[in-house]
This record gives sequence, C-alpha cells and structure tokens, in this order.
Amino acid sequence: MGSPGGRRAPEGPTGASADGGAPVGRRVVLGMLGLGVGGVLVGARVQGWISTVLAPIQAADPTDLTQLIPAAGGFRIYSVVGSLPHRSVADYRLVVDGLVDTPLTLTVGDLRAMASVRLVKDFQCVTGWRVASVPWTGVPLGALLDRAGVRAGAGALRFESFDGAYTESLTLDQARRPDVIVAHGMQDGGISDAHGGPVRLYVAPMYGYKSCKWLSRITVVPGVEAGYWERRGYDVDAWVGRSNERRDTPTA
Repeated sequence: MGSPGGRRAPEGPTGASADGGAPVGRRVVLGMLGLGVGGVLVGARVQGWISTVLAPIQAADPTDLTQLIPAAGGFRIYSVVGSLPHRSVADYRLVVDGLVDTPLTLTVGDLRAMASVRLVKDFQCVTGWRVASVPWTGVPLGALLDRAGVRAGAGALRFESFDGAYTESLTLDQARRPDVIVAHGMQDGGISDAHGGPVRLYVAPMYGYKSCKWLSRITVVPGVEAGYWERRGYDVDAWVGRSNERRDTPTA
C-alpha cells in the first residue's frame, strides 16, 4: 500500500525481497522513473496506471529508487514481507476476539452496513513524508468494541495483518478516540491491496506504522503488546510530533 510508516524490511545479501522473490532490475526501475515523470505531464490516467504497476515493485524494491516516482497519490509502498498480500472483498473476514462477550467475524459487507464516518486527515509517516487531506471512510473502532462487548480486565488491543507478520497495538482509551477507525474506504473508493485493503486500521493522530494494513484480527488483551516495529526500536505511543523525534521532524 502506499503507506504506513516504519523502516523497510531487511533485504537479503543479494537484494532479493523478503519472500525470496527476484530483486528489482535496474532497467525496470529506470524505465518506471521515466514513466513517472511522464505521468506528471500527461495526467491522472497515466498516474493511476503507474500506481497499479508500481505498487508490487515498490514493496520488493531493495534500491528505494522507485520511491522517487511521483505515483500512488504521494504514498510510498511498504511491506515487511516483501510482497503485497491479497484478499478479495468476497473472501475477506475480520475477527474480533479475546476479552469480549461476543466474538465477531465480519465481512466487508458487514462493516459497510454499520454506521460509518468520513475523516479527511493527513497521513504522516515516521520516515518523514506526509500526504495531506486524505479522505477515509470506516467504522469507529469504539463502535466495534461496543458491539463485541469488552470484558473486565481488558486494557489494550492487538492488531494482526493477514500478511502473517505485522502486528500493532493500542490502549483501549486510544482505540476509542473518534479519529481511530477500521477503514473500508479511502479517497472515496475502496482500499487497494497496495494501500492495505480491503480493510485496514487508520489511526489519525499517530504515525502511519500504527495504522495496521491488511487488517485480519483485533484481539482485546489485558495490556499493550509491542508491535512489529516497536520490537525493532520504534515508540509504542506514536503521536505525531511527540514521538520518534530522533528519527524525523514532522512537516506538520
């Protein structure tokens, strides 16, 4: 997805992607750079095509050159597994379990049928880039918690991605903020594989690595459990402008 913050997953000694795929060829990267510049001149149709083609290349790019291409609406594509996971809208399921009265298994249709909100908020990556005024549509996370019923002794949430590797966490108080949603729409459309769809977490006041892409499970737990990037040195509380200052100073 164009997106969440955090550093790129480590590459192998030959530059292969984390899933063992072939490295991105220099000729491919340079060719896409040329197309990206052309897209600036000829308009959104070319840019949209570039974004579609570019996303899986960016996810497995050991050179970072593809990040220079002006595509994907200003987002950069990150995947800790070196590829873009996929679930169709028909096959997607979101599980809500743990310390709840009523465990839930929700389809995209179930989420769309719930009362949703539309937020127009910036997306800020801890690595320094930002996309301003992104429209997001989704269900307030607090509403899902109310539907499941949170039991006594609960203090936090653990989020899991269907990429099989990524995890994140929030406290219950953070999760109930009105600007924290389970997003099923982005930029007034669906959410692509590249952007973490068909359903992802969006935590507006925090750096992008907290907004778990390819969201598959929300587990209510007694206390905060460090997520993928927190176990690698990032702050557990990732408020924009109040954490990780040693790495980057936010632009806003």
